[in-house]
Amino acid sequence: MGCICFKSRRRSSPPSITSTVIDDLENVRDDDGDDGHYPLIFREFSLEQLRIATDGFSSVNILSEHNDWVPNIVYKGRLGDGRRIAVKRFHRSSWPDTFQFINETKAVGRLRSEHLANLIGCYYDDNERLLVAEYMPNGTLAKHLFHWEKKPMKWEMRLKVALDTARALEYCNDKGIDLYHDLNPYRILFDKIGNPKLSCFGLMKSSHQGKNYSTNLAFAPPEYLCSGSVIPESVTFSFGTLLLDLMSGRNIPPNHALDLFRGKNYLLLMDSALDGQFSDEDRAELIHIASRCLKTEPEERPSIMSLMASLSRLQKRAKLWPMNVKGLMPPLEKTKTATETLKLTPFGDACSRADLSSIHELLEKLGYVKDDEARNEQLSFQMWTREMLENIDNKNHGDAAFLAKDFDTAIEFYTEFMSGARKVSPTVLARRCLCYLMSEMFSEALSDAMQAQVASPEWSIALYLQTACLIKLEMEDEAIEALRHGSALEAY
Repeated sequence: MGCICFKSRRRSSPPSITSTVIDDLENVRDDDGDDGHYPLIFREFSLEQLRIATDGFSSVNILSEHNDWVPNIVYKGRLGDGRRIAVKRFHRSSWPDTFQFINETKAVGRLRSEHLANLIGCYYDDNERLLVAEYMPNGTLAKHLFHWEKKPMKWEMRLKVALDTARALEYCNDKGIDLYHDLNPYRILFDKIGNPKLSCFGLMKSSHQGKNYSTNLAFAPPEYLCSGSVIPESVTFSFGTLLLDLMSGRNIPPNHALDLFRGKNYLLLMDSALDGQFSDEDRAELIHIASRCLKTEPEERPSIMSLMASLSRLQKRAKLWPMNVKGLMPPLEKTKTATETLKLTPFGDACSRADLSSIHELLEKLGYVKDDEARNEQLSFQMWTREMLENIDNKNHGDAAFLAKDFDTAIEFYTEFMSGARKVSPTVLARRCLCYLMSEMFSEALSDAMQAQVASPEWSIALYLQTACLIKLEMEDEAIEALRHGSALEAY
């Protein structure tokens, strides 16, 4: 059998990351004696080479869980040149089609990423199917997340794991491999200096029969349970379950997590060991990201690229959070200081504190005074049309849901109303803005508040709502500016 070579250049990790990661992982070790730098060249090994490397596939070298449900075993080994490797040995019944195994192995073997535990070789004959990957000496995410002994993994490190995993998945997507099978905490490994790497083994099916969620079907995507097949969006669902693990420090089944989302039982969802390491806004945003990943309909889930962008913003804020708790001005302090010099109405004051319950109560009392003229004009020309009556019905249903604090339903009806209305209703935009805030969709809320200002430039309510939205987005300077503009309009 010939040699298949794919050369690549490896980038070293920044020193700052090294020290941070080492501090966050328990019992990080570098005791494998493998200090050499080896070219990542994909090649075919002989069975004898791998037997010697693993001491005859000795049970003392087994790295993976192995039982009747997980028949494919991973061993650690050392090659003759000193390099440490991980060898995955498939069950005899797996991959009966040699050419299918070769083709998939070659495709994965071409990948080279600093965020992957890369595939460096394989072996195959009539009876054996073996994969060889870079060895990661510092265990799995499951070990450091679920089975820690001295100290739990920190918030910033958990975000790094999520972001680096998303980067690995996006790299694979870019190279034409958009499926990752059974993404879970056992698939995330840590290298010599403690950086997280996504195992390349998940890029290949567990077997030719497509049993790709053999570990626990409670965590499988809905479409897999219905049809037994996976699609690219299935990877996003599994990524959502990984975010649940990182947030909670536990294996929470998605169905249970969704119940917690709906009930806003966030204290039950978050790992108590993380107390004081993140802001309420960051917690809410990560929960929102996870809930989007776990949507039942695949097309409603976000792309990996958008997940990378969201997680990158969270990680940047996480780096600043320790400075806030050490004495720097926290996010709301600037806004509180600004209110001392402004004369604010009760609504302006509620928005300056992002007090959503008070905002809801005051918006309900304000009613539709701002829209009366526009509404009456519409009715005078269209009161006998069926479309207008149906549209008014949508608004009425939205108002009923708004009053009952059923904000998801209110968003649906208000959206239907606005899609059929001939004129923009600033009050409906304001109410939907609050519904978005209550649903922790802060960017969408800000968009509605800005549209309301465009529709009614002299309406202070729109500017005050922008203040609340900007506070939730941790844009303190912009929030103060909106607050001042709103106060100036009222004074005028």
